[in-house]
Amino acid sequence: VLFHLTLTPKFYVALTGTSSLISGLIFIFEWWYFQKYGTSFIEQVSVSHLRPLIGGVENSPPVPGFSANNGENETNRQSLSECKVWRNPLNLFRGAEYSRYTWVTGKEPLTYYDMNLSAQDHQTFFTCDTDSLRPSDTVMQKAWRERNPQARIKAAYQALELDNDCATAYVLLAEEEATTIIHAEKYFKQALKAGETVYRKSQHCHPQNSQHEAQLRRDTNVLVYVKRRLAMCARKLGRIKEAVKMMRDLMKEFPLLSMLNIHENLLEALLELQAYADVQAVLAKYDDISLPKSAAICYTAALLKARAVSDRFSPEAASRRGLSTAEINAVEAIHRAVEFNPHVPKYLLEMKSLILPPEHILKRGDSEAVAYAFFHLQHWKRIEGALNLLHCTWEGTFRMIPYPLEKGHLFYPYPSCTETADRELLPTFHDVSVYPQKELPFFIHFTAGLCSFSAMLAVLTHQFPELMVIFAKASVCEIFRS
Repeated sequence: VLFHLTLTPKFYVALTGTSSLISGLIFIFEWWYFQKYGTSFIEQVSVSHLRPLIGGVENSPPVPGFSANNGENETNRQSLSECKVWRNPLNLFRGAEYSRYTWVTGKEPLTYYDMNLSAQDHQTFFTCDTDSLRPSDTVMQKAWRERNPQARIKAAYQALELDNDCATAYVLLAEEEATTIIHAEKYFKQALKAGETVYRKSQHCHPQNSQHEAQLRRDTNVLVYVKRRLAMCARKLGRIKEAVKMMRDLMKEFPLLSMLNIHENLLEALLELQAYADVQAVLAKYDDISLPKSAAICYTAALLKARAVSDRFSPEAASRRGLSTAEINAVEAIHRAVEFNPHVPKYLLEMKSLILPPEHILKRGDSEAVAYAFFHLQHWKRIEGALNLLHCTWEGTFRMIPYPLEKGHLFYPYPSCTETADRELLPTFHDVSVYPQKELPFFIHFTAGLCSFSAMLAVLTHQFPELMVIFAKASVCEIFRS
C-alpha cells in the first residue's frame, strides 16, 4: 500500500495513456478481424483454446437414427447440399478473359481455392484409369495436376506431339493459351474433331468391364465439355441462334447430364434473343419443385412475371388502387427470388460493384449473385421498368422471413456457411456480401468501451493530476481494505 501511495502523477498519466493505447490497438485488430473473417478473434480463441482448458465440452453431433425430429435431419441434409460448391455454368475463359483482366488491372480475379477446385474438376472429367494405355493421356493426366500455367501448356504440346488427336490437350490450350475467343474457338473445333473420333471408338469397342466403362464416361465428358464451350464461344461472338441450336442439340443428345446445368446457358442465350416464350418453356421444364433451384431459375422467372407489368407499374398508383393480380404475381416472384438469393438485387440495382464471376459458385451465396448479375444485368435493363419494380419490392421479402437462419418461407432456412465459402471463392479486393447482417461481437463493444474509458482517464489525469492521484490512492486503499 505504501508503494502505491508514493506514486507520482506522471506515473498515472503514463499508465492510463498506455492502457488506452493498448486497448485501442486491440479494438482496431478486433474490428479488422471481424471485417475479414466475420467473427471475433478473442471469442474464437476463447471457444477454441480456453474453453477446453476450463472443462468446457463441445456439443456432440447427433447420431443418425436417434433424432427426435426427422424434419430437423431433413433440414440439415438440405443445408449441407446448399453449402456444396458448384461449377459455374457460364464460367469465363482463363486465357481470353481472366488473364486479360489481370494484364489490364494487375489484379488476380481467381482465388487459389477456386483454381484448385477447377484442377480437381479437370482430373475428374478428363482422366480415368486407362490413361496409361495412351501415352498422350498419361502426359495430360500430369498436366492437369500442374500448378504453373506455363507447365500445363507445355505438357499439352508434348501430348499433341505424341498424339495429334489428343482432345484434352486442345481443351487445355483453348482454355489457357488462347488470348481471344476466336483463338479459343479454333482450338475447341480441333478438340471436337479429335473428341468425336475417340468417342466413336469407345462406343464400338465397349466390353462390359469397369475400365472401359470409365474410359467411355471420360470420352463422353470431354465431348460434352467441348460442345458446350463451342456453344459459349458462338454466344460470345454474337452468333446467338447458332449457340442456342448447339445447346438444344447437346441437351437432346445427352439428357442424363442435366446436372451440368446446360439449361442455364440456354436461358441466357434465349434472353439475349428476347425469345421470352422459349425462356418460359425452359423454365416450365426446369423450375420444378423436385429439381434444385438456382439464382438463374428464380430470377429469370421473376423477370418474366415483371415483364408483364413493369412498363406501367407505379408505386404511387399501386398504393392508391392496390395491386392487380398480375402485379401480385410479379411481386411474389421477386420475393421468391430474393429469398433464394438475397445478394442479387444489390448488383442488379448497381448498389454494389460487379467483378468477374468465379469459376465455382455457392448456391444462395454472394458468388452465385455475382455470376448471375454479371451475365443477366443487361437483360433486366432491357425490359422497361423491371429494375424499378425490383427496387420498389425486393426489401419486402425480409418481412416474411424475420429469422432467415431458423425458418424460411418458400425455401429451407438460409445456410449459415455461405460467408466462409464465398470468402474462399471471391478475390480479396471484393467486399463480400453477408446475409443476414451480423451484429458486432461483444468483444468489439467491450474493447471500444475500454479504450474510451482509459482514454478519458488519461485526459483527466493529465489535466487534473493532483485530484486524480488522490482518487487513485483512495481507490487503492479501499480495494486493499476490502
